[in-house]
Amino acid sequence: YGHFIDDLRLYVRGGTGGMGYPRLGGEGGRGGDVWFVAQERITLKSIREKYPLKRFVAGTGANSSVKALKGEKGKDCEVLVPLGISVLCDDGKQIGELNAAGERFLAARGGLGGSLATNFVPCKGQRRIVRLDLKLIADVGLVGFPNAGKSSLLSKVSHAKPEIANYAFTTIQPQLGKIMYADYKQILVADLPGLIEGAHANKGMGHKFLKHVERTKQLLLVVDISGFQLSVKTQFRTAFETILLLTKELELYKEELLKKRALLAINKMDLPCARDNLNELTKQLQNPQDYLHLLEEEMIPANTLEFKDIIPISTHTGEGIEELKACIRKSIAEEAEQENEEYRKKKLLLLQTSE
Repeated sequence: YGHFIDDLRLYVRGGTGGMGYPRLGGEGGRGGDVWFVAQERITLKSIREKYPLKRFVAGTGANSSVKALKGEKGKDCEVLVPLGISVLCDDGKQIGELNAAGERFLAARGGLGGSLATNFVPCKGQRRIVRLDLKLIADVGLVGFPNAGKSSLLSKVSHAKPEIANYAFTTIQPQLGKIMYADYKQILVADLPGLIEGAHANKGMGHKFLKHVERTKQLLLVVDISGFQLSVKTQFRTAFETILLLTKELELYKEELLKKRALLAINKMDLPCARDNLNELTKQLQNPQDYLHLLEEEMIPANTLEFKDIIPISTHTGEGIEELKACIRKSIAEEAEQENEEYRKKKLLLLQTSE
């Protein structure tokens, strides 16, 4: 997975409480807490480099004394983490998530100070091992089999410079790029490592790829019009079969992914016979049920993706790129308007019921 880190295991411990003062009934200060705080421009790699031991311990509470019967609370430990983090216990159970800058999560609570209730003996802070699991947050996620032209497309629509070559798996880590429009509108696009058949079962990059799709608002499927074959040992798939296979992999991993808005970019339209292949594909997509009998049963998804737009493009000649950028912007704007409308309706309903 290259130098990109999307999973980090940490040890966190709340501070021990301060000693109580039995003679005067004094109470020791509580131990400090360990907090995860979401902040932009932070990466899991930077956390690992800055704290190689990956241990975070909060301060001990102050002891009770004649001068201060109530001891001061120990110093909190704040760990800055990236946006899009899920916090998991060591057994894999999710205990929290941080999606917006400034959001906080209490990772380990400090122990109580010594008091009458604890026989003036301080309590130790909470300690545990947690996992930080990063899922990229982007407006659009590029989905496609290896060598479909996703990296080339990202380099065409944004200033990102992913590795591009004529062999599979050039993208071995997620790449982010921003589409910049003339009026300074920006849309964040994520080029995610290529899927292969069986990715839902964690073959290839499997779950490392699919988990990032969960946080993208919309999907952009990128398909090679001439079809796809991973190697000489694997079966050749037409563009239509490729679309169904991608849909099947998303469905098997998490069915809700198919509810996301989706666009389809048909790439490599500069190749010979591309127009004939496109006409054939258009017919198949208009009535997919008529062509499902050509496929093996395990390849057929229970639900097909509804594409908002289908755009023929060529990352080699630049054909259709501007149209694709316009379609992405329109689709993002429509979804935002739809969300605002639903929010307004919900607020109105709350007002009506409260009256």
